[in-house]
Amino acid sequence: MSLAVLLAATVFVTNERAGSVTVIDSSTDKVVKTIAVGTRTRGMALSPDGKRLYVAVSHFRDRPAHGPDEIAVVDTKSFRITDHFKSGTDPEGVALSPDGKRLFISNEDAGTASIIDSRTGRTVAALVVGTEPEGVATSHDGKWAYITGENRVADNVFVDARPRGALFSHDDRRVYVTCEVGGSVDVLDSTTHRVIARIKLRSIDHPVGLVLSPDGKRLYAATGRGNAVAVIDTATNRVVQTIGVGQRPWGIGITADGRKLYTANGLSNDVSVVDTSSGHVLTTIKAGDGPWGVILTGAK
Repeated sequence: MSLAVLLAATVFVTNERAGSVTVIDSSTDKVVKTIAVGTRTRGMALSPDGKRLYVAVSHFRDRPAHGPDEIAVVDTKSFRITDHFKSGTDPEGVALSPDGKRLFISNEDAGTASIIDSRTGRTVAALVVGTEPEGVATSHDGKWAYITGENRVADNVFVDARPRGALFSHDDRRVYVTCEVGGSVDVLDSTTHRVIARIKLRSIDHPVGLVLSPDGKRLYAATGRGNAVAVIDTATNRVVQTIGVGQRPWGIGITADGRKLYTANGLSNDVSVVDTSSGHVLTTIKAGDGPWGVILTGAK
């Protein structure tokens, strides 16, 4: 068996409008399964052991077909839904505590965050955090949860217009926040909870998803309407490359070896696979309607 096969990851992509999850084998970059989940699927989190995938499921408020607001629990081997957890209304972003015991969920329409026991589905707490909370990130040391919005909580951090995604650096010293309307990525000091740098992207860019290379030297931002991935040097906080992908890339993921990026392209209904060394798109994979989020087994 080749090393590539041994290191192969499973790529999960939520399709917002289809209410499904597309499953891709990273060794072949072929779709192996489509999982029907609910009306509207967006954020995801993976258990530390890689065995369970937690998917935020809600529904479109302006459509007649309404489904439940919940977290669907998917077995990552059988691709079967094994449980459903109540999540608060309109769940969008999902993150797990490092020990895998707590789920942190942004409830977009309610302006709240739910904290749920990941084994029992019991709601541990519900916090008022502000208008339209969306992105969620937890620190690797388990001390902090960042929810993009105006939070109660330990502190309020004012960033550029319409914060969306949030991501802790591998050492937890920095937090990166995409600002969709501002067209920037803000860099926060996680100790002081203050913005220490603002990385402006192109005028056409409206960034959402974020992922770090395994060595932490490169930050990749999906630019939404910019139809590209911005590659940022984390030492200088400068954009060093812009890689064109599909239409409206939203979520983004990276393999554990850092060699391939996957972007969920919400308007072209596909996934771009990018070679990080060359900056070229290796292939494009057809997904469901409205690809939204990306998560890989084995990735940090």
